[in-house]
Amino acid sequence: MVLAWSGLELSPDDLTDDVYTEKLHGSIQPSLIGAARQYGPVAYPIQGSKELYTELNQGHPVIILHTGTKKAEPVSVGIFNHTWSHSDYWGLLVLPPDELPATVTEEKYLNAVAWLERTKQFEAVVIGYKSAIIRWPESLAAWMGPGNSFYAQGDLSLAADALEQAFKLHPSNGMLLNNLSQVLWEQGEKEKALLAILHAIELGGH
Repeated sequence: MVLAWSGLELSPDDLTDDVYTEKLHGSIQPSLIGAARQYGPVAYPIQGSKELYTELNQGHPVIILHTGTKKAEPVSVGIFNHTWSHSDYWGLLVLPPDELPATVTEEKYLNAVAWLERTKQFEAVVIGYKSAIIRWPESLAAWMGPGNSFYAQGDLSLAADALEQAFKLHPSNGMLLNNLSQVLWEQGEKEKALLAILHAIELGGH
């Protein structure tokens, strides 16, 4: 349901093998997160009533509990909270990569976007990083991410552009020059690659 809300056309049968654990007669949290990432949305866990109600007020559906075969079963707040407490008040947002959670934090969101790279959802990854840059324009990880993602896709030109832009914003960070040097080397720009890596060594650090 939340994948459909995010704009994807899927049926429950498309996800059963990925999310349903027969021995448990249900789904475990990592399976839900992993299945969502396979299709491109950002899977973003939340915790507690404050985050739940903030997201709902923003119009974001949250995966929390399931009533099994009972459709839209109403329960009291007390029963709901007691049942929810067994999962330590865990919930899951499944959002398009161009929409940030209402309760978003930088590190947590960038980690969620980075996980998409492991499922090779590179287009969604780049969109997610661009969304992060709009929210946190000085974020090193948000600027570095697209460069690494373009590199993973084999687009060396866009990777170089992204890493150069990131270095302009973070001129004391040698990691960016290290990655840029690799891209330049693979582009055949060996002199520029050597200058970049020598500069990185001068800066020190990792």
